[in-house]
Amino acid sequence: MWSRDGRELFFRNNDKMMSARVTADHEFRSDRPIVLFEKRFDTLSWNANYDVTPDGARFLMVQPTIAVPSNEINVVLNWTEELKRLVPTR
Repeated sequence: MWSRDGRELFFRNNDKMMSARVTADHEFRSDRPIVLFEKRFDTLSWNANYDVTPDGARFLMVQPTIAVPSNEINVVLNWTEELKRLVPTR
């Protein structure tokens, strides 16, 4: 993801959020990437699931959910009657 001014590129490398300063006047040049922070966040294989504030100071990222196993199931009988009770028609 590019910074607003186009001089910095933010990208993920596994659990690391990286940043590299870039210039693209007559040719593209990049500084050596630096690690901004490291933490486990969800990833999508085809799309970035994070965003950067316009000043490049903060990131919004999706944390992975922790699945809690459950051995319980709820079955609702006569659910249409329950729906009519909860959402009465006039």
